Amino acid sequence: MNAFFLSLLIVLFATIPAHAVETAGEDRLDEVVERGIHVMPFDLNKTTHVFSKTTNGGIQQVTVKDKSDTEQIQLIRNHLSEISEEFKQGNFSKPAHIHGKDMPGLTELKTANPDQIKIKYKELTNGAQIDYSTELPRFIDAIHSWFDAQLSDHARHAVPGHSHQHMHHE
Repeated sequence: MNAFFLSLLIVLFATIPAHAVETAGEDRLDEVVERGIHVMPFDLNKTTHVFSKTTNGGIQQVTVKDKSDTEQIQLIRNHLSEISEEFKQGNFSKPAHIHGKDMPGLTELKTANPDQIKIKYKELTNGAQIDYSTELPRFIDAIHSWFDAQLSDHARHAVPGHSHQHMHHE
């Protein structure tokens, strides 16, 4: 019988994704939604956040569930364009407002000089994305921690993307 349970546990753990992030509790999820309403202009229930870790950082996407919802697409684009400019200046006050000043990764990201993390905004047909890339391991780790925290706090409205090699296209 013990061999059966051991085998079952091995199979169970082998099927859990390596990037699985524990979801925040219901009270925390509610708190994040309430704070987010004051920062993010788009409707969380009509959109999905996707956080994809890369070897050099990560890609944050916000997309609409209904591709014909041009109002939400424009709200997403306006917001991500605005925060990408703020992030380039080291201003992470909006995520801090939503998630708290002790959000994993934020303290480290705030210390980056403008040339240490490349932050590129891009429009998508169904929303927009921000690409974060760096060659410095401490900032790669900070971006990954920050993405994990966002996945946990936005669990109702966010999904992990596929981890992949990051290719620079200038």
